[in-house]
Amino acid sequence: MLSLSVNSCSFVIFNTYKPPLSNSNSGKLSLNPSPYIPADSQQQQQVKFHQSYKGPASQLPSELASLDTPSRLHILADRLGLWHQYTPLIPFLLTQGFSPPSIEEQTGISAIQQNRLVVAAQVRDSLIQSNTDQQIISYFDIGGEQLLYEIRLLSAKQRASAAEFIVQNNLDVNGAQQLARAIKDFPSRKDERGRENFDYTLPGDCLAFMYYRQSREHGTNSSQRRLALERALSVAQTHKAKNAISHEFTQ
Repeated sequence: MLSLSVNSCSFVIFNTYKPPLSNSNSGKLSLNPSPYIPADSQQQQQVKFHQSYKGPASQLPSELASLDTPSRLHILADRLGLWHQYTPLIPFLLTQGFSPPSIEEQTGISAIQQNRLVVAAQVRDSLIQSNTDQQIISYFDIGGEQLLYEIRLLSAKQRASAAEFIVQNNLDVNGAQQLARAIKDFPSRKDERGRENFDYTLPGDCLAFMYYRQSREHGTNSSQRRLALERALSVAQTHKAKNAISHEFTQ
């Protein structure tokens, strides 16, 4: 029995573990199954991994680098430890002849889930490199990969401010997705009326501006318009933005 500790998490791996075999008669673990061909280009894009994660064994934490392949697969299959602790095993296994489908076969983690984990880990690393507060980073330890995945397209600086906003406002996955979209969309709205009242460097103002624009898609006295303005007011961060939104209630 091998006892393994990763950071603050400890788990036990039994040497008697035997991973599923691709062929019951071969007695060997299959590392090179048939090539995976996605049904369409969109699906292919979803399971594409970032090259920066296909590193050598030395990039694995020492606790993981010292294990054999069955033990590494066992950690993934049972999700032992925090998600960002076992995620480095995924790109490492790809360098060892595995493919996303073969990893899924051995661990139950789908190709799309693998990609989400790897990308979320990259986002988390960028937060660490940006000196984001440790309490903010720790917030994403449990189930946070889905939230971090949604802010993947933002710059490192935007990710840091977006992550802090997500934590402070307890946003769910849909909220994080809307936040990222609002931040990315803001620069393209230069000609929109009222844009000058919102601060592009603040995620809350970006999100508020999105709701502010949406309010104008509804009639003056409609409940949808009022709801959009209330949402905008609840997330706006600057007094200037709040004043602009409040003024709309009187129109």
